[in-house]
Amino acid sequence: MKVAVLKETRPDEFRVALVPMGVKALIKKGLEVSIQSGAGESASVSDADFKEAGATITSGVAETLAGAAIVLAVNAPSLDDLKGMAEGTILMSFLSPLTSPDLVRALVAGKLTGISMEMVPRITRAQSMDALSSQATVAGYKAVLMAANQLPKFLPMFTTAAGTIRPGRALVLGAGVAGLQAIATARRLGAIVEAFDVRPAVKEQVASLGATFLESAEEVVAEGEGGYAKELSADQHQKELDLIAGSISNADIVITTAQIPGRDAPLLITEDMVRSMRPGSVIVDLASESGGNCALTKSGETIVAHGVQILGPLNIAGSIPVHASQMYSKNIVTLLSEFVDDEGALNLDFENDVVGPSTVTHAGEVSNERVRASLENAG
Repeated sequence: MKVAVLKETRPDEFRVALVPMGVKALIKKGLEVSIQSGAGESASVSDADFKEAGATITSGVAETLAGAAIVLAVNAPSLDDLKGMAEGTILMSFLSPLTSPDLVRALVAGKLTGISMEMVPRITRAQSMDALSSQATVAGYKAVLMAANQLPKFLPMFTTAAGTIRPGRALVLGAGVAGLQAIATARRLGAIVEAFDVRPAVKEQVASLGATFLESAEEVVAEGEGGYAKELSADQHQKELDLIAGSISNADIVITTAQIPGRDAPLLITEDMVRSMRPGSVIVDLASESGGNCALTKSGETIVAHGVQILGPLNIAGSIPVHASQMYSKNIVTLLSEFVDDEGALNLDFENDVVGPSTVTHAGEVSNERVRASLENAG
C-alpha cells in the first residue's frame, strides 16, 4: 500500500508531514512511501535524505498521488489537488473542519476519508498523536523569543558595574500547551512570570514552572470537553477581564494563547488595557488566526498602538520547521498505526476511540457529528 507525501503550497509553510525517520517506520510496517520532490527542503531535509530512508521521489503532484491509498500533509491540499485523489483515499492533515465548509464538501464529493489532526481526542493513549499539542509547544517557545526580540529591554536581571537591571515581567494568558511552554521559556530567559487560565486544573502546572497563577476572590472557571477551555458567561468574562486588567499594566511582554475550538478567540485584552501598558511593551497574540485575544490585533501584522507593539503572527509553528516537522511526523506516524496493522493492511475501525473521533468524512458522508452540525450552520 502506497503512502504519498505532498509538498506544502502555503506561502508561509516550511514544515513537511514526514521526516526520514518516519519514512523508515512506515516502510518497516510494509508500506511504500512516495515523496514529492522538494517537499522537505525548507525543513532541511533533502530528496537524497528521503531516498536514503527508502522513499521514492516523484516529480509532481499527479505522479505523487498516483496509486496512493493514503496522503499525508501538514495543511489541507488545494481543492484542485483533492480532485486528483482517487475515491477512498485517506487524507491525513490539519483540516480545520469546523471552519472550512468548502473543504469538507470537497472531501465528501470526492468520497475521500478525511482524518483531521485537530480532531484527535485528548485522551491519555493518544498523547503521542496529538499534533495540536506538539505544534503548540513550538508556538509557545517561539512567541517568547519574538517578544524578547522586540522588547527594548533585557528580560533577565543583570548586576553590573553600571548598576542593577531589574528583571522583565511576563504575563501569559492561557496555560494550555503553548502557554506552559511560553512560561517555561520566559522563565529560562530570566523573566518574572504571571499566568492566567480559566481551567483551575492547570494552577499546579503553572506553579511548577516557577510562575504565579493569577486568582481573584471570585473564581473564574470554564473547562470544557477534553480539557479545552469553553466560552465564559458574560458575568464570568467580565471578572476575567477585571483580573487581567489588574496585572497587565506591570507586564513588559504579554503572550496570549486562548482559543476555543471552532469559535472566535475570546477577547482578553481591551484597548483600555493596552493603553495602560508601559510604552515599548510587547504583546504576541497566538490566537490572531482565529480573531485574536487582543482587541487591536491585526492578523499577520505587527502594529504599534498607544506605544505598545502588538504582534499577530501566522503559522508560528512553521517558523521552526526542523523540529516542528520531526514532532508532527511522529504524531502522524503514530496515528497512522491506528489505521494500518503490522502487515501493512488498512483497517478502518470507527469504533476505535481515536479513529472514530478524528475521522471527518468517509464514503461520501460527513462522519463527525460536530463537523456535520458546523456544516449545517454554515449553510
